[in-house]
Amino acid sequence: MKLERLRIQGLRCLTEVELSLSDGLHVLIGPNGAGKTSVLEAAFLLSHGRSFRSGAREALLQRGENALSVFGEWRHADGHAVRLGLGRNGSRWEARIDGEKGSLGQLVQACAVVCFEPGSHALIAGAADERRRYLDWGVFHVEHDFLLAWRRYQRALKQRNSLLRSQPVAEASLFLPWEAELAQTANLIDTWRRRYLDDLLPHLQSQAHSLLPELGALDCRYRRGWSDERDLGEQLAEQRGRDLARGHTTAGAHRADWSIGFEHAPLREHLSRGQEKLTALSCLLAQASLHAERRGEWPLMCLDDLASELDQAHQEAVLAQLQASGAQILVTGTDLPAPLAALPAHVFHVEHGRILPAGPA
Repeated sequence: MKLERLRIQGLRCLTEVELSLSDGLHVLIGPNGAGKTSVLEAAFLLSHGRSFRSGAREALLQRGENALSVFGEWRHADGHAVRLGLGRNGSRWEARIDGEKGSLGQLVQACAVVCFEPGSHALIAGAADERRRYLDWGVFHVEHDFLLAWRRYQRALKQRNSLLRSQPVAEASLFLPWEAELAQTANLIDTWRRRYLDDLLPHLQSQAHSLLPELGALDCRYRRGWSDERDLGEQLAEQRGRDLARGHTTAGAHRADWSIGFEHAPLREHLSRGQEKLTALSCLLAQASLHAERRGEWPLMCLDDLASELDQAHQEAVLAQLQASGAQILVTGTDLPAPLAALPAHVFHVEHGRILPAGPA
């Protein structure tokens, strides 16, 4: 999948920019704060419906403005082209597909972007919700019914949590339909997540062996969010009293997590910060590789501030792999990373929210 044109208005420091892209490698160079990362963020928004940066959604808006828009023209490997847009006016978001209104789910389904950036180590060292988002994005692109089941689950979870916080305490009979819905949809989500991780594991092992051979064999551990020996509906009924005291549901698919262990570093705490980054990168490359295997095309690959995140040897290894795959690649940096000096690349200078093509490297 290739992004052929990207237009951004009102996103952070980017007032109005347009970027035409080709096949292969593209490098955005400029000082800190110039807007390089925001270009990657714009493409990521179309693919995920959210930013990879932490913080409130209001931070996406250019200061003093209440609207932003991102538009991209994409072409699939089979030649099919699609025009995708995401806009925000005030607090309202609107997705458009080929000029027609669409849902955010349809937008995210229509393109794929994988991004490695300075916050990616949270996939290994951060909270479980980051790992669930990673997992569910992959499942979403494989299982067409996932989004419907996930929405049903979230609705039931919201209703049960509301009952847990109600005063006076709600009758037990009011919990039963929502707990049944939670159990049914959680089982579906759990089945799909397990299947996806099983398919992902060989790709993870291959990537980790390439980037972290000193750590030995890799294994992935998954926890579904409730007891493996119990039906979720029964468990929710049994621990309702505890959940009433806490005011929220403490078991279910929203509590799932997964982790990676190595032969010579079985626990996350055994990894250095650099090894955490390389493990996260292995996860992202594995996800992109599996996506390419399933869909017949690689996602757009974004590497933010590459030179500061990886040493030169790992930069060279990752870029060589991606170039061999035929993936379209966007890389940012304050200067041209040394491993790129000898590679054919389209270079752009980014200054004060403006993007100027500098020609091939």
